[in-house]
Amino acid sequence: MLRTVHFEHLRPGELVEEKKRFPVVYLPIGPLEWHGPHLALGMDPLNAAAISERVAQRVGGVVLPTFYWGTERERSPEMLEHIGFDRDDWVVGMDFPKNSMKSLYINEDAFGVAVREYLRVLVEQEYKLIVIINGHGGENHIRTLERLAAEFTATTPAKVMYTITTFLPEGEQDFGHATRVETSILTALHPECVDLGTLPEKGTVLHNQDFAIVDDLTFRGFPTPEYTVRDDPREASRELGEKTLAFSVDTISKMVTDAYQQLDK
Repeated sequence: MLRTVHFEHLRPGELVEEKKRFPVVYLPIGPLEWHGPHLALGMDPLNAAAISERVAQRVGGVVLPTFYWGTERERSPEMLEHIGFDRDDWVVGMDFPKNSMKSLYINEDAFGVAVREYLRVLVEQEYKLIVIINGHGGENHIRTLERLAAEFTATTPAKVMYTITTFLPEGEQDFGHATRVETSILTALHPECVDLGTLPEKGTVLHNQDFAIVDDLTFRGFPTPEYTVRDDPREASRELGEKTLAFSVDTISKMVTDAYQQLDK
């Protein structure tokens, strides 16, 4: 049994043996990004790292050090309007004007080059399946990773599989930003990184613009009339976080197993 799944903690002989047995490597990735005043900026990569570790422990393979990078673009006029801004405002990702600090977003071109180099060296290491586990929902960020996964799969001996981190259990529909589910996940993983006391007391509505917390329906073009948050982070629970993590690990484990079984077919 492998001593640890963490690449950086393994000796060369251990890495070689695990690669012979199950030549799969995981790359958890996500930016240090504003997730409301109540969550640590590492929400996305911390989630990706935890999912990667749990999947590797279940099905095999090794996990690279988390890649704390990610990119975002300016919001479209339509999205600005849905969130409650003016159509001609300039807002990049979740860096809303009232935030106390900016996210550590990387230029899209530099991000693509960095991920490309990471994939290149992993192909040289002769991994057969490279699994990008992405914690960040930026559209241009996702497009960059999906494009590189398709290119490397088509042009190298390796298969590069891309997946998001979070899959919602039946009955859940909250794919929002810093809302109930994300707050629940970080509460389960790192409760010390969550402080709901930085938000107003329950009963006070949360406006998107005030906290840069945005629910899924708003992202999909269906905001409330007052541009407020529906999937309230103050309703988060450790139980929901663990349930979501478990379902995500189940889903991704099956995806990895299926992809590996298809390699030689």
